Amino acid sequence: MTSGSETSGPDPIAALAVLGDESRRQLLDFVRRARRPVTREEASAAVGISRKLAAFHLDKLVASGLLEARHGGAGPRRVGRAPKVYEPSPYSLSVSLPPRRHDLLASLLTDALTAQKPGEDAREASLRVARERGEALGAGTRDDDVTSTLESLGYEPADAGPGRTVLHNCPFHPVAAQAPELICGMNHAFLCGYLATSGHPETTAVLTAHEAACCVELHTGE
Repeated sequence: MTSGSETSGPDPIAALAVLGDESRRQLLDFVRRARRPVTREEASAAVGISRKLAAFHLDKLVASGLLEARHGGAGPRRVGRAPKVYEPSPYSLSVSLPPRRHDLLASLLTDALTAQKPGEDAREASLRVARERGEALGAGTRDDDVTSTLESLGYEPADAGPGRTVLHNCPFHPVAAQAPELICGMNHAFLCGYLATSGHPETTAVLTAHEAACCVELHTGE
């Protein structure tokens, strides 16, 4: 399961657990639709629960990363402090099983279109940008465990025998199935770039056809 990132944001499982309560879903909807900071009093009145219970649920939404809170509202002060107000967090939340990273793919394609160099066609730009993004990821996670990093991206790596790791999930499916030459090429370039700078020179990314898995395998020690 992923929430979609090279980027940080709310943990999708924790956020889903928080939203299992109907009052919290109603409070989140009210705060998002308000388009301005909302006080506990306003939220409790909108949902029809006590201020104390609203405060409890709102703070749970803050802890999960779905809302943000600060003191500074325009309502009546309590014990000398400005009221606590709540606003939507800047993050979006998406959950998919198996994990999909269409946000990453869209970002790579957008960068390729906007950063295309003279004499470079769209495919060449896409492969270059994918590799550069992979290199940036590898540099930022240098010496981290490869399996853990790939798990965080939704690849579902698994040991397939001596020196061979299969990636059981394609984070870019089903788009990859529609344009395999381009998307699988970008995926391969991304992983090659990652491995080149991650501090694991003994591991390489190899394009390998799989019907129900990622098009890339990792080979170590060859």
